[in-house]
Amino acid sequence: MSKSWHNFWYASFDPAGFITVDKPPVALWFMVICVKIFGLHGWSIVLSSVLFGIGSVYLIYKMVKPTFGPLTARIAAFFMTITPIVVTDSRTNNMDATLVFFLLLAGWVLQRAVRKRRGWLVLVSFALVGVAFNIKMLQAYMVLPAMYLYYWVASRQNWKRVLTQTVLATLALAVVSLSWPLAVDSTSKSMRPYIGSSSTNSVLNLAFGYNGTQRLFGQTTGTGGTFSGMGTKASGKTKTGAPTGGTKQGGMKKPAGGAPTGQAKPTSGMKKGTTNGGKPSGKSLSSMPKTTKGRPTGMKGGAGQGGNGIFNVGTAGVTRLFQTALRRQISWFLPLALFGMVAAYLAAYDRKKKWWQTNRKQQDVLYWAGWLIPVGAFFSVANFFHPYYTIMLAPPLAVLAALAITSGLKKATSKRDDKRARWLRYLLFMGLGTTACLQSYYVWAYYPWLSLVILILTAVALVMMTLIPAKERLFLTLEVGFLCLAPGFWALTSTISGESAAVPTTGLGTGTVNTQLIKYLKQHNGKSTTYLFATTDSNTAAPYIIKTGQAVMTIGGYNGTDNAISLKKFKQLVKDGKVKYFYISSHTNNNAIVKWVKKYGTKVSASAYGGTSSQTKGVGAMGSTNATLYRLSASK
Repeated sequence: MSKSWHNFWYASFDPAGFITVDKPPVALWFMVICVKIFGLHGWSIVLSSVLFGIGSVYLIYKMVKPTFGPLTARIAAFFMTITPIVVTDSRTNNMDATLVFFLLLAGWVLQRAVRKRRGWLVLVSFALVGVAFNIKMLQAYMVLPAMYLYYWVASRQNWKRVLTQTVLATLALAVVSLSWPLAVDSTSKSMRPYIGSSSTNSVLNLAFGYNGTQRLFGQTTGTGGTFSGMGTKASGKTKTGAPTGGTKQGGMKKPAGGAPTGQAKPTSGMKKGTTNGGKPSGKSLSSMPKTTKGRPTGMKGGAGQGGNGIFNVGTAGVTRLFQTALRRQISWFLPLALFGMVAAYLAAYDRKKKWWQTNRKQQDVLYWAGWLIPVGAFFSVANFFHPYYTIMLAPPLAVLAALAITSGLKKATSKRDDKRARWLRYLLFMGLGTTACLQSYYVWAYYPWLSLVILILTAVALVMMTLIPAKERLFLTLEVGFLCLAPGFWALTSTISGESAAVPTTGLGTGTVNTQLIKYLKQHNGKSTTYLFATTDSNTAAPYIIKTGQAVMTIGGYNGTDNAISLKKFKQLVKDGKVKYFYISSHTNNNAIVKWVKKYGTKVSASAYGGTSSQTKGVGAMGSTNATLYRLSASK
């Protein structure tokens, strides 16, 4: 994308502009800007994500402070900061940290629109959601229930004015959302790259299919394949010859131990991370003991670790966010947030008003609840997503957990308020106790001693809060600090290790390319050759593009299952000398082109291009020694 405006506009995956990344371009545009300024480095690619992650913490503070005061705002911002998946995600070139920033920015603008009675700001706030749509498509719309609800309950204008502004805001949302997709789809297909992961070479098909309904109902690719083991009781059967047993088509064969090989997000440029169910393990984590069989010594091996790797999202249902696959990424403060949602609304209740007449604090609580509940419900039942998508839950969880703490400190101003104050303290104690118990359960499989520390210190702090009311704030501060130990440690794992994974969790990993393969191809490809080699999927191609800067053709896009090129056209490219080699990794689909390559291509001896892979630090490189290189003949 940094090589030409054509590639930049279309979010091209490869320098030749053959196929696109399977997401819209806005987040990638910020990455390209950083690359143009600082050069192509691992840190420059992720710089924009880091900045947006920091910006999200600031926006949390800005949104909470005017209504609930600086103390609540600081606590909420701190909780956001130490949420493990927020830290890990913000260190990668994925789009989610950028997405969350723009969604928070939209919410902040909407707050200002309501409080200043500025109709044009309402349009701007919904237009920002449209920008977010062009960051990660329908995932951006998950906050719309919260925004519509907030505007209708918080606006102080008459209902006709509110209705008019709602309609105009929705139009602004639609116009901005569809501007880039329609511009691309209206361009002749011969003049642009193939739309990766779409089944019809269409951005709208990508938005409402692969990146839309399939996320909820289950993934199907351009060839009709599905992924098994993604949170449902899948039998492992697939359509049209897709691999089974937790294998992603075209690039995700699950090795022993549960961690997938060869996984990189297109244009990655970072290290590949293992998932291992969110386990903070890895060789560069200096604060952890040496590992034995993949886990630090002195730790108990819990059941369910590893699962189905990057697609391990647990079993669909109301408890999914508390299950192994997701809880260590996002759910550290979830119980406290649920109690806080009730406590904050109760604390703000005005007896002088009717029950449906809400004040400013209640309206803000409804906004965050309107974000948390639908998004949490989606992740509880959806079939196709990665654990790191749960960063979408981080903002409301951070704010509502903070509200639980400060609402519990509310003092009675009259005898009438005394009963409510007692209930708020009960809710605070239940929230703190439940959170401590669940955190202890979360970490027991890894560090039993830490579980005991959390339980004992929490119990002591709660008892002291009861026995010494005059020191309540001191012991509450200590209690919150105890509850930040585990999530803070999990959040630090990726920072300490320099982690920047393609599919991030709080685990660690590295990646490889076969440097001898690159040397061989450069020696044997002619000057007229467009592609260093062709392969099935973006996961195999990405590290070689990053390492060499040359084009690599991915005939199947990100999953290896797109119909990006026909066999006839591929043969013509071979005949014209544009493609001379095809690299078949150990995880590939047996489509028509691959069959033709295997039948008519000439195997290159592994000794000619190196039988081992060498690590390439910082470029997210992945290589497979269990792969075959074929030399293609123009006469076949």
